[in-house]
Order: sequence, then structure tokens, then C-alpha cells
Amino acid sequence: MSPARPLVTLEAASRAYGPRVLLGQVSLGVAAGDRIGIVGRNGAGKTTLLEVLAGRGRLDSGRATRARDLSLGYLPQAEKLSGTVREVVFGTLPEHEWAADARGRSVIAALLPGIDPGPDVGRLSGGERRRVALAALLLRSYDLLLLDEPTNHLDIDAIRWLAGYLREHGRAFVVVTHDRWFLDEVTERTWEIADGDVYAYEGGYSAYVLARAERARIAEATDARRRNLMRKELAWLRRGPPARTSKPKFRVEAAAALIAGEPPPRDSVELSRLATARLGKTVIDLDDVSVLAGERRLLGHVTWQLGPGERVGVAGVNGSGKSTLLHLLAGTLPAALTASGRVVRGKTVRIGHLTQEPVPVDPGLRVLEAAEQVRGLVRLGSREMPAGQLLDRLGLRGERQWAPVAELSGGERRRLQLMLVLLGEPNVLLLDEPTNDLDIETLTELEDLLDGWPGSVVVVSHDRYFLERVSDHVVGLLGGNLAYLPGGVDEYLERRERERTGAPRAAARPAAPGAGAAARQRAAQKELARLERQLDRVSGQEAELTAALAEHASDYARLIELGARLRAVQDEKAYLEDRWLALAEEL
Repeated sequence: MSPARPLVTLEAASRAYGPRVLLGQVSLGVAAGDRIGIVGRNGAGKTTLLEVLAGRGRLDSGRATRARDLSLGYLPQAEKLSGTVREVVFGTLPEHEWAADARGRSVIAALLPGIDPGPDVGRLSGGERRRVALAALLLRSYDLLLLDEPTNHLDIDAIRWLAGYLREHGRAFVVVTHDRWFLDEVTERTWEIADGDVYAYEGGYSAYVLARAERARIAEATDARRRNLMRKELAWLRRGPPARTSKPKFRVEAAAALIAGEPPPRDSVELSRLATARLGKTVIDLDDVSVLAGERRLLGHVTWQLGPGERVGVAGVNGSGKSTLLHLLAGTLPAALTASGRVVRGKTVRIGHLTQEPVPVDPGLRVLEAAEQVRGLVRLGSREMPAGQLLDRLGLRGERQWAPVAELSGGERRRLQLMLVLLGEPNVLLLDEPTNDLDIETLTELEDLLDGWPGSVVVVSHDRYFLERVSDHVVGLLGGNLAYLPGGVDEYLERRERERTGAPRAAARPAAPGAGAAARQRAAQKELARLERQLDRVSGQEAELTAALAEHASDYARLIELGARLRAVQDEKAYLEDRWLALAEEL
């Protein structure tokens, strides 16, 4: 097989901002067909690397080479657009041509629902402009796409659509995103930027987590806390639903060895006991509650209870009423909305509400001073830590804690806002898009903090990975109704698909006569469980035979017999592992 055509190559590329080196003598390349995800802390240089690949960023030294006649599409985080929506998206292409193209119709339906093509883009909101820029990029043919946070302002449905679109159309791309589910779905290689270097890993996000954990284990890295967080996340990936664990292409025993003895992320029984002690039996009850915005119904006759220690994720399209639900729970419903029904809050409930709107903080205060004005020492479950330590864990480290609030970036302000909510030591957390502007490392730290937090949590997020990671079950806002979703985000997306296509609720994908999708899934899950029990059995036999070989090292005849049995057991184990991976991939 001939090697793939090189598209962009960097040789000894360096770029610095003042004393801070973002790229230090970096050499790498992107070839035709590559699907690469870039991860790293905020400020590590992800956007800088993308700009250099796109030819929009200069190098202090080194060289960037692009293939002759390369067509390159670039989605920056802030694109300047001019003209009407129709002009930006379709250019001079007549309407009848793009309307006749199935790909064009798919892009418009997924990214621009409800957006009028006539007005000037300057009149649109930031999220709408972002969708217009992404639609314009996808409708054109490029050899290479460079995408900087393409999932921003997209809901769960649109993110899933975008993942499928990128997989199906086969173009090379490099993507910067903090959406870990998206990375796992679309990428085949991962670049991690850290301290001016770029480290390459095979596979998507899950495989990257495994490789980092393995590298830390072999090297016996000194940063124990960060290593433990990686092991904890890997344990969740390995033990989670098959739909997640089937993505990484690593062998079962490799992951099992790394998480041996690793407890579940949360001690649900203990946290529930502590939450009940703090909250009592009643937390927040909704009884036949409806909310109207003028004539438009956001919530209709909702009856629902939030229990002590319950962790709920909320899924829904943009504008479906998710933020309204949180305001209703918090008792801060805007005056423009009218509500009916009954909302009961427990006497001991103390709510912490992270909204999407910034909370006013004295801009003259330094970050640490703003935090310590609320509380200098915070207790999170059984742990107690100073405000400065919590700031450090949420990504505001060192000198940034002494920076004036007025000088903070948007992402740093979001961290401070989250910090102030946690410092209030609430026993009910309402989090509205908490992942906005947070890098993957900070998201992992936040997940770890929430793991030990004893209280009730309601999370609204389009970050599917985060939503599944921190919640115990998911509810969906569908047509003003709050629906319990035993199947999680997958079930939510299936219901949305049925709404779009008008398929009846019982409709299923083509299957063997008499078998429905749910029955097939249950059968596959039972088979997976059976295979895992068999793997445990043969792994035990393998260990016993290995020990017996060492014990009878001087008995030649016995060694032959034991060796033959060991090879048979290892062959059976390899078959079972391959069968497990194949079956998990189907789910």
C-alpha cells in the first residue's frame, strides 16, 4: 500500500509568546485521510498549532510546508463574516442547486434550523454565526479541514450529526475540542500539547487516556494525584456501558491491569447517606408545573421529584427550556415567564446555581481575594481545602490567583464563577453548561470534585461525556415534557430521531424476524456478561498454569504437558477477547 499523500508538514517549528514557549522544535505532519484530535490545557498552544497548520500563524523558527494545490478549510474560534446568511453559506450557488444536493440539505437541516437565510449575519447571535460559519465550511470541498472547537454552541443532536458527517465524508481533518465523546467518535490519532512539545498517540480520547496511564505506570511518575485521576477516568471508561467501552481498541487485560483495585468513581451508598442527613427526605418537588413564555409553552404539567443525593443530567435541544427548568428549581424564574402548579423545596435546602450569565464580581479584587470573601476554607464531602487549593484544582494556578478579576479571560471568569458557587457549600447544585470554556484537564478535576460531593446535582450540558460521567441517570426535555430516560443519551437521541421521522415509538432497526432492537441489545449485553465471566475463568487458569510451570521447572515431561494446556488456555482467552471486542463494537 502506497503511503498517504502528505498535506501539511512542520519541521522544527517553534513559536513563543514572550517567555512562554508554545511550540518548541516541533516536527509533525498531516496526511490525506488523517483524523487527528488535539488536546491540552487552555493556553497550551492548541489554537496556535492549528493557526500554523492553516498558514495563518507565523513561526519564530522552523518551516511549515503545504502540498501543492492543497485546498484547506479553517474554522477559527472567532470568524469575521459579512453578507447575508445565504451569501456566506452558499456563495454564488443558485438555490435550486444546493437544494437538490442531499449533503447540502443535511447540513442545513442539522446546523441552521430556524435561521432565516435572508438577514445579514451581523444581526445573528454568536452561536448562530458560529453555526453559519461551520455550515459554509462543510458545504465546500476541501482536502483538509482544521476545526477549532466546532462543537461550541451545538446541542447533543447536532454534535452527533457532525460526528457522523465527518466520519462518512472521508476528508482529512484536525480538530481542537474539549468534547471527549466527540473525540472518541471521530478521531484515530491524538496529539497532546504540553510544555511546548506535541506527544502523538494512536486512537481517540479513550485510547489516549489508556496510553497516558500506562506511560505514567511504567515511568512511575511523581505526580500521584494526576495519575490517579487518569486511572479513575479509565476505570469509568472500562466499566461503563458497552457503547462507551467499545470505542477504544485496546486489549481487555491491559485496561483491567491498570484499574485493578480501583474503586468505582463514587461511593453512592455513602454519598446518599450523607445527602439524606444534610437534606432530609424532601429536596425539590414539582407538582403539575407549567411555564409559559408568552404563548409558547416551555414546560407543560411537569410532576417530578429531586431526591437527596440524586445526580440528574438534563438533555434537550437549544431553546427547549433546560435553563428555565434550573431557574424554576432555584426559585429564580425570570419575570417575563409565567408559571403555574406547585414547587416544594425542603426546609434545609441550600441551592448553588451556576448560570450561563456571568455573576458580577468587583473587578478591582484579586482572584483569591474574591474567593476568600465568600469563604476561606471549603468542605467538599469528607475533604476540606483552602480556597487557593480549590482555585488551583480548577485551573487558576500560581500568579493567576493574584491577577485582578478585570484581567481574567472568559474561561478564567467561568472558573471563578464555578468556584464561588462551590464556596457557598450548597447541598443542591444546579449546573448550567459547566463545561463551557474548560479544558479537558480541568473537566477531569471538576468531575473528581463532584464525585465526593454529598448532595443533589442537576446538570445541563451538551457535553455528552461530562453528562454521562457525573450523573446517575438522564432526563430529557421533549416537547415541554420531562421524560425519564433509562437508556441515557442514546435513548434521548433515538426519541429525537423518531420525532423527526414520525416513526412510531415501537419502530426498531431492521432485525431478525420477531426480534426488536431492545431485545437484541439485551441479548448482546447478556452475551458480554457471559464472555466477561469466561475471561475471568480462563485468566485464573492461565495464572495457575503459569505458577505450575515455575513449580515444575525441573520436570521435563510435566513441563510439556503444562505448556500444552497453557497454550490452549491462551488461545481460548484470545478468542474470547476478540469476540468481546467485536460484540461490544456492535452495541
